[in-house]
Amino acid sequence: MQIPLSRRAQLVTPFLAMEVMEKAKALEATGRDIIYLCLGEPDFPTPPAVVAATRQALEDGATSYTHSLGLLELRTEIARYYHQRYGVRIEPEQVLVSNGTSPLMLLLFSLLLEEGDELILPDPGYACYPNFVRFAGGNPVALRTDPANGFQPRPAEVQAVISPRSRGLLINSPSNPAGSVLGGAELQALARLPIPIISDEIYHGLTYEGDEHSILEYTNNAFVLGGFSKAYAMTGWRLGYLISPPGCVRALQALHQNFMICANHFVQLGGVAALRYCSADVERMRRLYDLRRRQLVRQLRDLGFGIPFMPKGAFYVLADARHIDTDSMRLALDILDKTGVALTPGIDFGEGAEGFLRFSYSSPLEKIDDAMQRLTLYLRDRGKLPPR
Repeated sequence: MQIPLSRRAQLVTPFLAMEVMEKAKALEATGRDIIYLCLGEPDFPTPPAVVAATRQALEDGATSYTHSLGLLELRTEIARYYHQRYGVRIEPEQVLVSNGTSPLMLLLFSLLLEEGDELILPDPGYACYPNFVRFAGGNPVALRTDPANGFQPRPAEVQAVISPRSRGLLINSPSNPAGSVLGGAELQALARLPIPIISDEIYHGLTYEGDEHSILEYTNNAFVLGGFSKAYAMTGWRLGYLISPPGCVRALQALHQNFMICANHFVQLGGVAALRYCSADVERMRRLYDLRRRQLVRQLRDLGFGIPFMPKGAFYVLADARHIDTDSMRLALDILDKTGVALTPGIDFGEGAEGFLRFSYSSPLEKIDDAMQRLTLYLRDRGKLPPR
């Protein structure tokens, strides 16, 4: 018997970064030596203070349900952090803690979107955004962005696509896949638009040039997605939060109560430790990422990849590879097969990145150097190595 699938499920497209990673794992299982530059997962261990606090929490029996918004202790620390770092005042009651930012996106888009409503997304942008929007019944409106602007949206470009069905603009700074960072003046201009801003700030703490700003510095009519996965090297802990305007909290809480109940008790206590004690750990990781960023960009440019701007945050470089192959998925799979270097095809992030490859520098310098040596031989074999 063939079981029919819902239209909602059929609209969700594969996550190509994961597809490449899974193919790489299959090759690795045959004995191939694989270098993973395809996923945005820190190679550093979780800070010891987080591990110690969580171990103690388990020993103390912190395995029960918590308040559906999250532990007040953690929400208070998040509010304190935003005041200390960005000078903005939010109340702990505006913070909703969950098992990562992904379920929070589903809840938020379900809150904002009726069937057929629109959410404006930058193209290129994080591969899963459009699927979250479609699953909630909305229509993702892809806004093609300019490489010269770091693939970040300009207010006039957003204004041109706003329609009566527009329910918000999603921004991401520092960005995945481009690593670009929106400055204060740019955020202030976007905040003046007549639609709510949803700001994905998951890579905050990993900015290497200039000041880091939150959208909450410029408007109260915004939603902020944040978490611990990237800056604190806590991907597997699944701990994220959503800051929302006060008038939306109760509806979001009801959704969370029904669909997620609450985040893990002991993991939330690990988040408290991260915010209180781990700023030095984050700074140490940030400095090492910065060294990798500078080295990788220089090496890629030497190999002939086009990098239209210097990435300033996160841990990604989006490199133009159209001189090698305009089909980024075909190119990524060919590089994986012939060199053992796993990269993410640009098409995963939208039509605006087709022909590009995303390189993650969340790997040690020696791994990055090895990958560049393999790519050098690959390009030489294809006759694509630039003259010296």
